[in-house]
Amino acid sequence: MKKFINANIYRNEDATEILVEKGVITQIGKNLPMAEEEIDLKGRLVVPPYVDAHLHLDYVYTGRNDGATNDTGTLFEGIARWHDVKKHQTYEDAKERALRGIQEEVSKGVQFIRTHIDVDDPKLTGLKAMLEIREELKDNVTIQIVAFPQEGMYAYKGGDEMVEEALKMGADCVGSIPHFEWAREIGEKSIHKTVELAVKYDKLIDVHCDETDDVMSRFVELLNALAMAEGIGPRTAASHTCSFGSADNAYAFRMMGLFQKSGLNFIALPTENAYLQGRQDTYPKRRGLTRVKEFWESGINVCFGQDSINDPWYPAGNGNLMNILDNGIHLAQTMSFDQLDTCLDLITFNGAKTLNIEDQYGIEAGKPANFLVLDATTPFEAVRQRADVLASIRNGNYLFKKPEPSYEVELDLFRQTR
Repeated sequence: MKKFINANIYRNEDATEILVEKGVITQIGKNLPMAEEEIDLKGRLVVPPYVDAHLHLDYVYTGRNDGATNDTGTLFEGIARWHDVKKHQTYEDAKERALRGIQEEVSKGVQFIRTHIDVDDPKLTGLKAMLEIREELKDNVTIQIVAFPQEGMYAYKGGDEMVEEALKMGADCVGSIPHFEWAREIGEKSIHKTVELAVKYDKLIDVHCDETDDVMSRFVELLNALAMAEGIGPRTAASHTCSFGSADNAYAFRMMGLFQKSGLNFIALPTENAYLQGRQDTYPKRRGLTRVKEFWESGINVCFGQDSINDPWYPAGNGNLMNILDNGIHLAQTMSFDQLDTCLDLITFNGAKTLNIEDQYGIEAGKPANFLVLDATTPFEAVRQRADVLASIRNGNYLFKKPEPSYEVELDLFRQTR
């Protein structure tokens, strides 16, 4: 039995101790029973693990070494460059790069990842590699796999059949990309197929939805309606929805009422869409983000994700969700003091809700002992200082632990005045 003491637990100001036995939290509170091992957290902030709700692990590290440079910086050229790369991708290469990407994320506090894997590939190379990785690493990181047709369910011949085959092989979610299909009617057809497959195989849904500046791209409307009709809104996520950030208010506020009714989840990708969107704009130039602030304030579940790590769509990215949060709250203008105290939800609890893993997530008695120790004492200071993760605990054991921050020569600006 272990007891973590002197903790400042996010969302629970009354508790300072966590009692863990056999990898499970048995109690939280104060003055808990003695344990064989006591670990002093010295007043630091303890939060649930970071959740990366949207990542492409089959694309990581293809942005330079594989020659997949994107000269226009647009979504559509990125897809074209990836098409060239994946024709030569091997199973060994796909697995090696994905493992490096997971290592980078987990080293920064992520323990839950939803990854979109391109299944527009007759060999399903990336999917086979990721299914194996998911099993191999399940004790250290929880991975959900989206069967994602990057080049379309129908623009890519047989794409819908490949998505279905991926679900049969064990993918967790149905994906689609309706704004990439060749006509609006075909995009709508792909949404219908997505919901049909989710119901047929009892899978979650995560659609790359309206990742465009075109205000007439409104596939989220159909996705929401079909999910609501099937009663699966809480099991459905709309990723990106960039065009919704450009939609007029009459449309947007009507739709937000329907989103509240359905329970649809939203995933915003702050860094990537700020980089990709608005490429045809002169000025004013759009931020590329969906209506994060309005969703959050109206109780519509919204979370953030990394999306890309050095691939044809985004040359940077390193799995640091504190960086994603930092960019997101600036772009969304969600930085009141109250929002700064609670915005860690955007990379923790809200992501867990999107992934439908709330039953195994959070610092509560009866749940797995999964949590992070940040180099800060309050949520506000963690966000303001972009706090580092000092330790990541999984099932009561350290995934990693860093030494106490220290200086070889400590800064003292007032030394000479004394």
